Amino acid sequence: MEFVTFLRDGIQLPGLLTADRQWVLSLEEAGLGAWSTLTAFIADAGPDLLARAASASAQSEGTPLSSVQLLAPIPKPCHDILCVGVNYRDHLEESEAAMGKIAHQDSVYFSKRAHIMTPHDATIDGHLDLDPCLDYEVELAVVIGRECRNVAPEEAEDYIFGYSVFNDMSARGIQMRHNQWYRGKSLDGFAIMGPTLVHKSALPFPIEVDVCSRVNGELRQSSNTRLFLADIPHLISELSHGITLEPGDIIATGTPAGVGMGFDPPRWLKSGDTVECEIQGVGLLRTHIR
Repeated sequence: MEFVTFLRDGIQLPGLLTADRQWVLSLEEAGLGAWSTLTAFIADAGPDLLARAASASAQSEGTPLSSVQLLAPIPKPCHDILCVGVNYRDHLEESEAAMGKIAHQDSVYFSKRAHIMTPHDATIDGHLDLDPCLDYEVELAVVIGRECRNVAPEEAEDYIFGYSVFNDMSARGIQMRHNQWYRGKSLDGFAIMGPTLVHKSALPFPIEVDVCSRVNGELRQSSNTRLFLADIPHLISELSHGITLEPGDIIATGTPAGVGMGFDPPRWLKSGDTVECEIQGVGLLRTHIR
C-alpha cells in the first residue's frame, strides 16, 4: 500500500494509490473515514483500517493520478525531523575528510526544521545567495505509526507505519560555519520527501534495500541499507529511550558516500540541476534547483 497527500480542486486530501499506480482515492472515498491529514489516519490505523485500505488499493478506479498534484505524504510534520548523521562508514570517512574529525561514540543525531515539506518533482530555491555549497543526501525515511517510549530493539517494527524517500538537502558552508548542523540543514525547502509513504507490509524486515542518487542523470551515490552503522531497530530504540515518539514522526536514517562534499574538488549543486533520489521498493524522488 502507498499512502499519499494530494491536491484536487484546490483541496488537500490524504489518500492512497491503487496498486496499478494509475488512480488515487481519498481515504474517505476508499471507505476509511473522513480524515483531515494522513498523520491523523496513521495515529488510528489499526488492523481493520489497514485491511480495508489494502482492499481499496486493489481497485482500479478513482481520480487519475495524472490529474492531481501530489504533496509530500506528510506536508507539515508535528515535530522537527529526527536525522541520523554519518550512518554509513563510507560517508563518515568522506565527511571527516571534508569537515574534520566528527567526535562520536554512538549514533549522531540532529534535527531538521520543516516549515512545509517539499514534494516530489518540485523546484526549490537553493538559497545560493546565502551559501553556494548546496548538497544532496538520499536517505530512507522511517515514519512512526504508534506513540512509543523505551522501545526494545526487537519490538521496533511494531511501531513503524511505513517508509518514504528523503533528500536531506544541505547548505554545507552554513553547516560548517556554525559548527553544528541545524541551520544549514533547515533552510526553507530543504526537507524533501515522497512521492508516497509505503506501508511497512510492502518490505521485509530488517530493511535491506538499494539506495542511490543521481545529479542530471549521473550516478553519485549507490549503497544498501544493510550497510547502516546503526540499524533501524537500534535507532528507534535509542531515540525512544527518554523521548516519546509520536505517530507521523519522521526519522531520516542517514546517507551513504557520494555527496557533493565528498568529491575533490567538491561538486556542489547549481541552478538548473536535477537531483533524483531512489530507494528500491520505496520510490523515486526528483528535485529541481532554481
